[in-house]
Amino acid sequence: MSLDFDVLTIGNAIVDILSPTEEDTLVRLGVTKGMMRLIDAEEAGRIYDMMGPAVEASGGSAANTAAGVASFGGRAAYIGKVATDAFGEVFTHDIRSQGVHFETRPLFDGAPTARCMILITPDSERTMNTYLGACHHLTVDDIEEKTVAAARYTYLEGFLWDPPAAKEAFRKAAAIAHAHGRLASITLSDSFCVDRFRAEFLDLMRSGTVDLVFANKEEAKALYETHDLDTAVSCLRRDCKAAAVTLGGDGALAFEGDELVSAPASAVDELVDMTGAGDQFAAGFLYARSRGLALAEATRLGCLAGGECVGHIGPRPAVNLAQLARDSGLKLPA
Repeated sequence: MSLDFDVLTIGNAIVDILSPTEEDTLVRLGVTKGMMRLIDAEEAGRIYDMMGPAVEASGGSAANTAAGVASFGGRAAYIGKVATDAFGEVFTHDIRSQGVHFETRPLFDGAPTARCMILITPDSERTMNTYLGACHHLTVDDIEEKTVAAARYTYLEGFLWDPPAAKEAFRKAAAIAHAHGRLASITLSDSFCVDRFRAEFLDLMRSGTVDLVFANKEEAKALYETHDLDTAVSCLRRDCKAAAVTLGGDGALAFEGDELVSAPASAVDELVDMTGAGDQFAAGFLYARSRGLALAEATRLGCLAGGECVGHIGPRPAVNLAQLARDSGLKLPA
Protein backbone atom coordinates (compact mmCIF):
# COMPACT_ATOMS: atom_id res chain seq x y z
CA MET A 1 0.00 0.00 0.00
CA SER A 2 1.29 3.46 -0.88
CA LEU A 3 1.92 5.86 1.99
CA ASP A 4 -0.91 8.42 1.98
CA PHE A 5 -0.48 10.02 5.42
CA ASP A 6 2.48 11.21 7.41
CA VAL A 7 0.59 11.11 10.72
CA LEU A 8 -2.71 9.63 11.86
CA THR A 9 -3.88 10.83 15.26
CA ILE A 10 -6.56 9.19 17.41
CA GLY A 11 -8.24 10.98 20.28
CA ASN A 12 -11.15 12.75 21.90
CA ALA A 13 -13.01 15.01 19.45
CA ILE A 14 -13.78 18.01 21.64
CA VAL A 15 -14.98 21.57 21.20
CA ASP A 16 -12.81 23.83 23.39
CA ILE A 17 -14.32 26.78 25.23
CA LEU A 18 -11.48 29.02 26.44
CA SER A 19 -11.92 31.89 28.88
CA PRO A 20 -9.54 34.16 30.87
CA THR A 21 -10.26 33.45 34.54
CA GLU A 22 -9.20 34.87 37.89
CA GLU A 23 -7.69 32.62 40.56
CA ASP A 24 -10.67 33.01 42.89
CA THR A 25 -12.97 31.49 40.27
CA LEU A 26 -11.00 28.25 40.52
CA VAL A 27 -11.40 28.39 44.30
CA ARG A 28 -15.17 28.81 44.00
CA LEU A 29 -15.31 25.89 41.60
CA GLY A 30 -13.15 23.76 43.89
CA VAL A 31 -10.70 22.78 41.13
CA THR A 32 -6.92 22.41 41.19
CA LYS A 33 -5.13 24.82 38.87
CA GLY A 34 -3.31 23.24 35.96
CA MET A 35 -5.07 19.90 36.03
CA MET A 36 -7.54 18.20 33.71
CA ARG A 37 -10.62 16.65 35.25
CA LEU A 38 -13.55 14.78 33.78
CA ILE A 39 -16.99 16.15 34.57
CA ASP A 40 -20.61 15.25 33.88
CA ALA A 41 -23.16 17.23 31.90
CA GLU A 42 -24.53 19.01 34.98
CA GLU A 43 -21.09 20.23 36.07
CA ALA A 44 -20.34 21.30 32.50
CA GLY A 45 -23.39 23.54 32.59
CA ARG A 46 -22.44 24.99 35.99
CA ILE A 47 -18.92 25.91 34.86
CA TYR A 48 -20.12 27.35 31.57
CA ASP A 49 -22.51 29.63 33.46
CA MET A 50 -19.61 30.95 35.60
CA MET A 51 -17.29 31.64 32.67
CA GLY A 52 -16.80 35.09 31.23
CA PRO A 53 -16.39 35.89 27.52
CA ALA A 54 -14.95 32.87 25.76
CA VAL A 55 -13.41 31.67 22.53
CA GLU A 56 -14.96 28.50 21.14
CA ALA A 57 -12.94 26.30 18.79
CA SER A 58 -12.72 22.67 17.79
CA GLY A 59 -10.05 20.94 19.81
CA GLY A 60 -8.97 17.78 21.53
CA SER A 61 -5.29 16.97 21.98
CA ALA A 62 -4.81 14.61 19.05
CA ALA A 63 -6.95 16.74 16.74
CA ASN A 64 -4.77 19.73 17.60
CA THR A 65 -1.71 17.71 16.64
CA ALA A 66 -3.28 16.69 13.33
CA ALA A 67 -4.04 20.35 12.57
CA GLY A 68 -0.43 21.24 13.37
CA VAL A 69 0.92 18.55 11.04
CA ALA A 70 -1.29 19.92 8.26
CA SER A 71 -0.06 23.47 8.96
CA PHE A 72 3.50 22.27 8.35
CA GLY A 73 2.35 20.91 4.99
CA GLY A 74 2.08 17.32 6.19
CA ARG A 75 -0.54 14.78 5.24
CA ALA A 76 -2.63 14.31 8.37
CA ALA A 77 -5.57 12.08 9.28
CA TYR A 78 -7.71 11.91 12.40
CA ILE A 79 -10.01 9.39 14.09
CA GLY A 80 -12.38 10.61 16.81
CA LYS A 81 -16.07 10.42 17.69
CA VAL A 82 -18.55 13.29 17.49
CA ALA A 83 -22.33 13.27 17.63
CA THR A 84 -24.88 14.37 15.03
CA ASP A 85 -25.41 17.74 16.69
CA ALA A 86 -24.35 21.36 16.12
CA PHE A 87 -21.02 20.98 17.92
CA GLY A 88 -20.32 17.82 15.90
CA GLU A 89 -20.95 19.67 12.65
CA VAL A 90 -18.68 22.52 13.72
CA PHE A 91 -15.90 20.11 14.67
CA THR A 92 -16.15 18.16 11.42
CA HIS A 93 -16.16 21.23 9.19
CA ASP A 94 -13.30 22.84 11.09
CA ILE A 95 -10.87 19.94 11.04
CA ARG A 96 -11.55 19.14 7.40
CA SER A 97 -11.10 22.81 6.46
CA GLN A 98 -7.58 22.62 7.90
CA GLY A 99 -6.68 19.86 5.49
CA VAL A 100 -7.07 16.89 7.83
CA HIS A 101 -8.68 13.67 6.61
CA PHE A 102 -11.59 12.90 8.96
CA GLU A 103 -14.17 10.25 8.10
CA THR A 104 -15.14 8.69 11.46
CA ARG A 105 -18.86 7.89 11.52
CA PRO A 106 -20.73 10.17 13.97
CA LEU A 107 -22.74 8.86 16.89
CA PHE A 108 -26.51 8.79 16.35
CA ASP A 109 -29.09 9.04 19.14
CA GLY A 110 -26.57 9.09 21.97
CA ALA A 111 -24.42 11.42 24.03
CA PRO A 112 -23.70 14.90 22.61
CA THR A 113 -20.37 16.02 21.19
CA ALA A 114 -17.73 16.56 23.88
CA ARG A 115 -16.68 19.98 25.12
CA CYS A 116 -13.90 21.25 27.36
CA MET A 117 -14.13 24.41 29.46
CA ILE A 118 -10.57 25.76 29.66
CA LEU A 119 -9.98 28.33 32.40
CA ILE A 120 -6.87 30.44 31.76
CA THR A 121 -5.48 32.22 34.82
CA PRO A 122 -3.29 35.37 34.63
CA ASP A 123 -0.10 33.25 34.83
CA SER A 124 -1.19 31.59 31.54
CA GLU A 125 -1.79 28.22 33.21
CA ARG A 126 -4.79 26.31 31.89
CA THR A 127 -7.25 24.27 33.93
CA MET A 128 -9.37 21.92 31.85
CA ASN A 129 -12.86 20.68 32.73
CA THR A 130 -13.89 18.08 30.19
CA TYR A 131 -17.27 16.53 29.46
CA LEU A 132 -16.47 13.64 27.13
CA GLY A 133 -19.95 12.87 25.80
CA ALA A 134 -19.69 11.10 22.46
CA CYS A 135 -15.94 10.53 22.89
CA HIS A 136 -16.65 7.59 25.18
CA HIS A 137 -18.25 5.78 22.27
CA LEU A 138 -15.14 5.35 20.11
CA THR A 139 -14.68 1.60 19.49
CA VAL A 140 -12.63 -0.82 17.43
CA ASP A 141 -15.25 -0.46 14.68
CA ASP A 142 -14.08 3.14 14.19
CA ILE A 143 -10.49 2.10 13.42
CA GLU A 144 -10.15 2.29 9.63
CA GLU A 145 -7.53 -0.28 8.68
CA LYS A 146 -6.71 1.33 5.34
CA THR A 147 -6.09 4.67 7.06
CA VAL A 148 -3.85 3.23 9.78
CA ALA A 149 -1.93 1.14 7.27
CA ALA A 150 -1.33 4.22 5.14
CA ALA A 151 0.14 6.39 7.93
CA ARG A 152 3.83 6.42 8.81
CA TYR A 153 2.97 7.29 12.44
CA THR A 154 -0.18 6.52 14.41
CA TYR A 155 -0.44 8.76 17.48
CA LEU A 156 -2.74 8.32 20.48
CA GLU A 157 -3.56 10.87 23.17
CA GLY A 158 -3.44 9.57 26.74
CA PHE A 159 -6.69 11.39 27.50
CA LEU A 160 -8.44 8.67 25.47
CA TRP A 161 -7.20 5.89 27.73
CA ASP A 162 -10.19 5.96 30.11
CA PRO A 163 -12.94 4.05 28.21
CA PRO A 164 -12.12 0.32 27.84
CA ALA A 165 -13.45 0.29 24.27
CA ALA A 166 -11.05 3.08 23.31
CA LYS A 167 -8.12 1.15 24.75
CA GLU A 168 -8.97 -1.79 22.51
CA ALA A 169 -9.35 0.57 19.57
CA PHE A 170 -5.81 1.85 20.03
CA ARG A 171 -4.37 -1.62 20.54
CA LYS A 172 -5.99 -2.60 17.25
CA ALA A 173 -4.55 0.48 15.55
CA ALA A 174 -1.06 -0.23 16.89
CA ALA A 175 -1.25 -3.83 15.69
CA ILE A 176 -2.31 -2.71 12.22
CA ALA A 177 0.46 -0.12 12.12
CA HIS A 178 3.13 -2.64 13.04
CA ALA A 179 1.76 -5.22 10.61
CA HIS A 180 2.34 -2.71 7.82
CA GLY A 181 5.78 -1.61 9.00
CA ARG A 182 4.53 1.67 10.49
CA LEU A 183 5.12 3.15 13.95
CA ALA A 184 2.81 3.72 16.92
CA SER A 185 3.20 6.54 19.45
CA ILE A 186 1.44 7.93 22.51
CA THR A 187 1.44 11.14 24.49
CA LEU A 188 0.99 10.78 28.25
CA SER A 189 -1.19 13.93 28.09
CA ASP A 190 -1.37 14.88 31.78
CA SER A 191 -0.07 13.86 35.20
CA PHE A 192 -3.71 13.06 36.00
CA CYS A 193 -3.66 10.41 33.27
CA VAL A 194 -0.30 9.06 34.41
CA ASP A 195 -1.48 8.59 37.98
CA ARG A 196 -4.57 6.71 36.77
CA PHE A 197 -2.91 4.51 34.18
CA ARG A 198 0.76 4.28 35.15
CA ALA A 199 0.95 0.49 34.96
CA GLU A 200 -0.85 0.36 31.64
CA PHE A 201 1.27 3.08 30.07
CA LEU A 202 4.43 1.30 31.19
CA ASP A 203 3.11 -1.95 29.73
CA LEU A 204 2.48 -0.24 26.37
CA MET A 205 6.10 0.88 26.36
CA ARG A 206 7.74 -2.28 27.66
CA SER A 207 5.69 -4.58 25.41
CA GLY A 208 6.61 -2.60 22.31
CA THR A 209 2.99 -1.67 21.60
CA VAL A 210 4.22 1.91 21.25
CA ASP A 211 7.48 2.91 19.60
CA LEU A 212 7.60 6.58 20.61
CA VAL A 213 6.44 8.35 23.79
CA PHE A 214 5.72 12.07 24.29
CA ALA A 215 5.63 13.63 27.76
CA ASN A 216 6.35 16.87 29.53
CA LYS A 217 8.81 16.83 32.39
CA GLU A 218 6.11 16.55 35.07
CA GLU A 219 4.44 13.62 33.33
CA ALA A 220 7.78 11.86 32.90
CA LYS A 221 8.58 12.25 36.59
CA ALA A 222 5.07 11.15 37.58
CA LEU A 223 5.40 8.04 35.43
CA TYR A 224 8.34 6.85 37.52
CA GLU A 225 7.23 8.47 40.79
CA THR A 226 10.39 10.53 41.11
CA HIS A 227 11.19 14.21 41.61
CA ASP A 228 14.37 13.93 39.55
CA LEU A 229 14.11 14.48 35.80
CA ASP A 230 17.40 12.72 35.04
CA THR A 231 16.11 9.62 36.79
CA ALA A 232 12.87 9.74 34.80
CA VAL A 233 14.70 10.11 31.49
CA SER A 234 17.03 7.26 32.37
CA CYS A 235 14.03 5.05 33.08
CA LEU A 236 12.36 6.10 29.84
CA ARG A 237 15.49 5.13 27.91
CA ARG A 238 15.34 1.72 29.55
CA ASP A 239 11.63 1.15 28.86
CA CYS A 240 10.97 2.51 25.38
CA LYS A 241 12.63 2.81 22.00
CA ALA A 242 12.23 6.56 21.63
CA ALA A 243 10.75 9.51 23.49
CA ALA A 244 10.50 13.29 23.44
CA VAL A 245 10.20 15.24 26.70
CA THR A 246 9.24 18.92 26.74
CA LEU A 247 10.88 21.08 29.40
CA GLY A 248 8.88 24.32 29.28
CA GLY A 249 11.21 27.31 29.10
CA ASP A 250 14.20 24.97 28.87
CA GLY A 251 13.10 23.56 25.52
CA ALA A 252 12.97 19.80 24.99
CA LEU A 253 15.05 16.66 24.81
CA ALA A 254 14.56 13.54 22.76
CA PHE A 255 16.22 10.18 22.34
CA GLU A 256 16.08 7.22 20.02
CA GLY A 257 18.22 4.25 20.92
CA ASP A 258 21.65 5.58 21.98
CA GLU A 259 21.10 9.04 20.46
CA LEU A 260 20.13 11.83 22.87
CA VAL A 261 19.53 15.41 21.69
CA SER A 262 18.14 18.65 23.08
CA ALA A 263 16.77 21.90 21.69
CA PRO A 264 16.16 25.30 23.26
CA ALA A 265 12.72 26.80 23.64
CA SER A 266 11.65 29.22 20.94
CA ALA A 267 11.68 32.89 21.88
CA VAL A 268 8.20 34.10 22.85
CA ASP A 269 7.26 37.78 23.01
CA GLU A 270 4.48 37.14 25.52
CA LEU A 271 3.30 33.98 27.25
CA VAL A 272 -0.47 34.09 26.72
CA ASP A 273 -1.89 30.57 26.91
CA MET A 274 -0.16 27.22 27.33
CA THR A 275 -3.15 25.26 25.98
CA GLY A 276 -2.02 22.94 23.19
CA ALA A 277 1.73 23.64 23.43
CA GLY A 278 2.53 19.96 23.87
CA ASP A 279 0.13 19.03 21.08
CA GLN A 280 1.92 21.34 18.67
CA PHE A 281 5.36 20.15 19.80
CA ALA A 282 4.24 16.65 18.84
CA ALA A 283 3.00 17.96 15.49
CA GLY A 284 6.36 19.45 14.58
CA PHE A 285 8.30 16.45 15.84
CA LEU A 286 6.13 13.84 14.11
CA TYR A 287 5.99 15.76 10.85
CA ALA A 288 9.76 16.05 10.77
CA ARG A 289 10.41 12.42 11.64
CA SER A 290 7.76 11.16 9.21
CA ARG A 291 9.58 13.02 6.42
CA GLY A 292 13.00 11.69 7.44
CA LEU A 293 14.53 14.64 9.30
CA ALA A 294 17.11 13.89 12.00
CA LEU A 295 16.15 13.66 15.64
CA ALA A 296 17.72 17.03 16.51
CA GLU A 297 15.92 18.80 13.66
CA ALA A 298 12.62 17.23 14.68
CA THR A 299 13.09 18.44 18.24
CA ARG A 300 13.77 21.97 17.03
CA LEU A 301 10.66 21.98 14.84
CA GLY A 302 8.65 20.73 17.80
CA CYS A 303 9.91 23.57 19.97
CA LEU A 304 9.11 26.07 17.22
CA ALA A 305 5.51 24.88 16.97
CA GLY A 306 5.05 24.75 20.74
CA GLY A 307 6.49 28.25 21.08
CA GLU A 308 4.10 29.65 18.49
CA CYS A 309 1.16 28.12 20.33
CA VAL A 310 1.79 29.76 23.70
CA GLY A 311 1.78 33.25 22.19
CA HIS A 312 -1.98 33.34 21.60
CA ILE A 313 -5.23 31.98 23.01
CA GLY A 314 -6.18 28.62 21.54
CA PRO A 315 -4.48 25.26 20.95
CA ARG A 316 -3.93 25.45 17.20
CA PRO A 317 -1.49 27.46 15.08
CA ALA A 318 -2.40 31.08 14.44
CA VAL A 319 0.07 31.26 11.53
CA ASN A 320 1.24 28.84 8.86
CA LEU A 321 3.86 26.70 10.58
CA ALA A 322 5.69 25.87 7.37
CA GLN A 323 6.21 29.56 6.65
CA LEU A 324 7.18 30.20 10.27
CA ALA A 325 9.83 27.47 10.04
CA ARG A 326 11.24 28.91 6.84
CA ASP A 327 11.29 32.42 8.31
CA SER A 328 13.12 31.02 11.35
CA GLY A 329 15.79 29.41 9.18
CA LEU A 330 14.81 25.85 10.07
CA LYS A 331 15.05 23.03 7.59
CA LEU A 332 11.80 21.59 6.26
CA PRO A 333 11.59 18.20 4.59
CA ALA A 334 10.56 17.85 0.96
